[in-house]
This record gives sequence, structure tokens and C-alpha cells, in this order.
Amino acid sequence: MTSTNDAPSTNTPSTNAAEVKDALRAKYAALAAGTVDPDPPSQAEGTACTIDVEYDGVAGYVSEADLGLGCGVPTDEAGIETGEAVLDLGAGTGIDAFVARSLVGEHGRVVGVDITPEMVDTARAHARTLGYDNVTFVEGDIEALPLESASFDVVISNCTLNLVPDKAAAFDEMHRVLRPGGHFVIADLVTQGTLPSAIRDAAEQYAGCVAGALERTAYLKILRGAGFDDVQVTREHEVQIPDDVLADAASPSAVEAFRAAGGALMSVTVRGHRA
Repeated sequence: MTSTNDAPSTNTPSTNAAEVKDALRAKYAALAAGTVDPDPPSQAEGTACTIDVEYDGVAGYVSEADLGLGCGVPTDEAGIETGEAVLDLGAGTGIDAFVARSLVGEHGRVVGVDITPEMVDTARAHARTLGYDNVTFVEGDIEALPLESASFDVVISNCTLNLVPDKAAAFDEMHRVLRPGGHFVIADLVTQGTLPSAIRDAAEQYAGCVAGALERTAYLKILRGAGFDDVQVTREHEVQIPDDVLADAASPSAVEAFRAAGGALMSVTVRGHRA
């Protein structure tokens, strides 16, 4: 399952991409430990999603694995069936992986991948406590997954891919590890229109994990470019940035121009399949 024999070779990431990933690891390591770094690297600021998501009544929900870092519930739209193999990208401490496990049952399997060792360790501890031997967690980079090609029926992800520096590489990897006929469902953040820098800063302060968010049309274009068919948004809602947060980060004229242009930060759930 975790053999690297089928994984594509990758080039050394750029300095900027490496710095982003190091910042993400630092931020999410602190979140996994329940601590807050009093003086984190500047790149780590705002990298954690803080959008309220309701898991009330969702089968398989494990409150201990819920760090409040998602922007949707991708399993709601995923059509996961008993016995399937599911991959959760950016699994964190396992919240969506455990929900997926309730759907695949004892004869299916779920693999969660996360770039942060502390998140992986915590997720593994939850799986041991729950007695789930068909849910495993792997430390790995979404841009170069340490997993065999064509080995999963469904890929899910929750508010993670917007953080990945090279989204084209990540979407290519999603396509590679899916079996022909498999599909993905991802909840993520995108922008509607181009967010002025001051507005983006305000959104970052409020919701986090916005710095890498792409404009919606560009995001969907990259997914289609990775070879996915029937790519469509199945659910969306605007992430409302409070007026006081906007006022602290942007001038009144910038806020007025942003609203007049119809710009917005959107939480979307996107689905597509591999032919």
C-alpha cells in the first residue's frame, strides 16, 4: 500500500515551496499538540483553517479527532460504498478518515496522508484506541504521494489542497492513485474573482489557510487539466468576513471596491472522476 515503486520522481522543491511546507509542519504540529507557538515563523501565520463545520449526526464522527480545521464534510458527497479503498489527503488527526471508515466497513480500507509527523502520530493513536486496523496513516507530501498508482476508489480532502504550493502536481497525484472509474470529492477554499491584497490579508486573519487559495475558475481548470472528467462544484457557500476584520486590514475604499466587484471567499465542495 505504501510502496514508493509506482510513485513518480520529483524535483527538489523551490526554496519558497519548501519554506511554506516547513511553516505548515510547524503550525500543524503545534495544533496537534494543543499548543500555540508564541513566536511562530511569519509564513506559518494563518495557515490553519478556522471555519465552523457541523458534523452533528455524521456516522463515524470522532470528536477527539476534530481540531476544527475543515471547511466542509467531503464524505457527505463522496458516495463511498462498503468495501472500497478511500484516500484522505491532509488527514490531520483523522476526522474524515474515521467517517470514511464507517462507510467502507470492516472489509474496506482507509489511508490518511499528512505532511506533519505529529498529526500522523495522533491519528494513529486514535485508530489504535478505536481498534480500527483497516485505517492507516502515512506521513507524506501530497505533491509526491508515497502510494501505489491506481490503488484507491475514492479520494477525499478537507481544506488542505489550497495550502499546497504546487496544485497541479497534487491534482496529478490524485489522478495517479485513483483507479480507472474512481472519483474524488474535496472540500476547499477558493476565491471568487481576484482578492485585493488587503482583503486577502483580512480573510487570512479571519479564516486562515487563505494565502494559497486560487480563483475558482483557475482551480477547476487545473483539476480538468489533470485528466479528471465531470468536474463540478456540488456545494458552495460564501465565507463571510466580518466588517470589523475587514476594517482592521483594509481601507473603506478597498472594501467598497471589493464588494462592488462581487469578490468573495468561497467554501466549495468539488467532485470529479477518472475515466
